[in-house]
Amino acid sequence: MHELIISKLKDKSAKIAIIGLGYVGLPLAIRFLEEKFQVYGIDIDSKKISILKKGESYIKHIPVDMIKMSIGNGNFIPSDQFSDINQVDIIIICVPTPLSIYREPDISYITNTIVSISPFLKKGQFLSLESTTYPGTTEEELRPRLEKAGFKIGTDFFLCFSPEREDPGNKKFTTKTIPKIISGSTLNCRNIAAELYSKVVDSVVPVSSTQTAEMTKLLENIHRAVNIGLVNEMKVVADRMGIDIYEVIRTAATKPFGFVSYYPGPGLGGHCIPIDPFYLTWKAREFGLHTRFIELAGEVNSSMPDFVVEKVGLALNDSEKSIKGSKILILGVAYKKNIDDMRESPAIFIIQKLARMGARIDYYDPYIPVVNEHSVNLKGIELSKDLLMSFDCVVLVTDHDSFDYDFIFKYSNLIIDSRGRYQAPSRKIFKA
Repeated sequence: MHELIISKLKDKSAKIAIIGLGYVGLPLAIRFLEEKFQVYGIDIDSKKISILKKGESYIKHIPVDMIKMSIGNGNFIPSDQFSDINQVDIIIICVPTPLSIYREPDISYITNTIVSISPFLKKGQFLSLESTTYPGTTEEELRPRLEKAGFKIGTDFFLCFSPEREDPGNKKFTTKTIPKIISGSTLNCRNIAAELYSKVVDSVVPVSSTQTAEMTKLLENIHRAVNIGLVNEMKVVADRMGIDIYEVIRTAATKPFGFVSYYPGPGLGGHCIPIDPFYLTWKAREFGLHTRFIELAGEVNSSMPDFVVEKVGLALNDSEKSIKGSKILILGVAYKKNIDDMRESPAIFIIQKLARMGARIDYYDPYIPVVNEHSVNLKGIELSKDLLMSFDCVVLVTDHDSFDYDFIFKYSNLIIDSRGRYQAPSRKIFKA
């Protein structure tokens, strides 16, 4: 049966379902549409489906031209019905993998998806999991469920793990140009995966097992988390010594070998780096291991919003003011610049802490008009000369390129810069 799927992929007659149309699933769907495949886009959020059916996008950096054209010619079929799975040859799962309230892996979105699609699965289909997860998920969670449903993996049903590597807002590296790791429960599974992803990605990287692919994805994000944790700790040390950490990093980067630049910030955000390390630390405990290095980096990164709030207090104190009663403007609430995603954004924690201390908070972010997260309910404002002058201080949390930094500097009374955007020394700039 695997030869039949490969044949359909070669002539592009294979029908593809992508489950989960967020920052990973929707760009992937567009890539398959660009290559003239028919794609069923499935999501339980009926609002997303309604927007897509109109030929529109709910993610700002994703263009609508391909969506409009594919809706018009029938190649793109947005749906909130899992029964459509019965119509396709390829199933790709791109659902979230958050943490529970106990900071443990929550793969319920994956397992619930399998339960929901099981009645509509049929022999000869191929399923690929792209959601980041701990090593062993594909073989220990997905494969037994599929085998219990009566399928023989590698013979009449095919299973793969291929971790997403999306970097929302990155114009240099796209779904097409980022190399794609693939693996399979069997050799037949991996061969189908190679054929599938080679149709939409420039470079495919096969690995020996699904566990290897799962671990690789975790290593990529833990590598970033640990190095960011290191430079965040260095920032605190340099600040205490009166040294500009950003100048230190720029200078160190002149070394042509042995150094990679990582930059500190107000804390980690997004759906990967703050979360993925916990997937490995949790799984490692099954083997009697304590991943101290990884957990320490997590502690450092989690403490950075407190460091920013402390700097706000010290800066206001220099102006003979306190946080309580001060008008404070938060610049940028997305978790990183130039995108409209605020999952795990450090801005939320900074706002919460300042509000609890009695500050009056407003925010400006052209990408996010309204905030309704973790008991923070605010509507964004528009910047003006008079408005900037009315705030006791401005806290730069997310350094969008669209900000007019000269304008902000000119009319702000005090700026707490957590991103190192302002390099020239000034009495009104406090680095955080």
